[in-house]
Amino acid sequence: MTATAEPLLSVRDVTMTFPGKRGRAAPVRAVDGISFEVAAGETLGLVGESGCGKSTTGRMIVRLLEPTAGSITYDGRDISHLRQRELKPLRRDLQMVFQDPHSSLNPRQTVARIIADPLLVQGHSAAEARKRAAELMALVGLIPEHIDRYPHEFSGGQAQRIGIARSLATGPRLIVADEPVSALDVSVQAQIVNLMERLQRELGLAYLFIAHDLSVVKRVCDRVAVMYLGRIVEVGDKERVYTAPAHPYTRALLSAVPLPDPAAERQRERITLLGDPPSPAAPPPGCTFHPRCPKAREICRSEAPRLRIAVPGEARQVACHFPEEP
Repeated sequence: MTATAEPLLSVRDVTMTFPGKRGRAAPVRAVDGISFEVAAGETLGLVGESGCGKSTTGRMIVRLLEPTAGSITYDGRDISHLRQRELKPLRRDLQMVFQDPHSSLNPRQTVARIIADPLLVQGHSAAEARKRAAELMALVGLIPEHIDRYPHEFSGGQAQRIGIARSLATGPRLIVADEPVSALDVSVQAQIVNLMERLQRELGLAYLFIAHDLSVVKRVCDRVAVMYLGRIVEVGDKERVYTAPAHPYTRALLSAVPLPDPAAERQRERITLLGDPPSPAAPPPGCTFHPRCPKAREICRSEAPRLRIAVPGEARQVACHFPEEP
């Protein structure tokens, strides 16, 4: 994305708060004022530990959830609080691929109906939708003649291809992929990643790629946003984030990624974080990472750092009072 280009997706100060259970527990701020952009044809990786708010963010972007505060702008239009009838035409452009392929497919429907459903909702005839479903099966590497089979008759990798085909049915420009390969075997993961990269080249897709596997993210993404306890703590170009992480949390995550060279693996520093992530129902004051941060000082305990450009000359932002030197 050039400095003057408008992003395809712009997220600004978005918050998602869930009420406490049975009205007695404290509300949970699952997402706490995050901001990022995705350009047309780009892949942005959103990474972090389980429970940090990644999936909630993805569901807000495709408007399966309505944000509590902030704005989500798609192609220049604020979609944060559109009504359901206003969202219908938007569904053509924004689609989602879910983590567990089998649980996201209706076991009572044939593959033909599963893939064709988005087209039927958009007003296409049954014949048109079925023809398009067969074309999409071929596009994602499935046998079109299997169109009348049911999800249980396919392997996990094949089921995820069905989910991807369904997401492509309406010709979207942006796909939110929520942990799309984490439920698959390693060999199958590579096949699905290759498929998604090919589809991006051929169709000009933009991805928000949500994952906790940093090796997969490094393979598929152009830029990376690192999330911790509902906040983005670092976002920037993939190569710079991976080779010179500026936030202590990013450094700790990357230190746990296995290296292919055994000698390098033995020599590198492994960073162990103290304790578990705090509860989003009772986040610590100041920087939410400070109870686990080896660099924490008094200001970290009282003042939350803002996401800012911390490395001169780089389009990288870091939310840290004491970022690492490159």
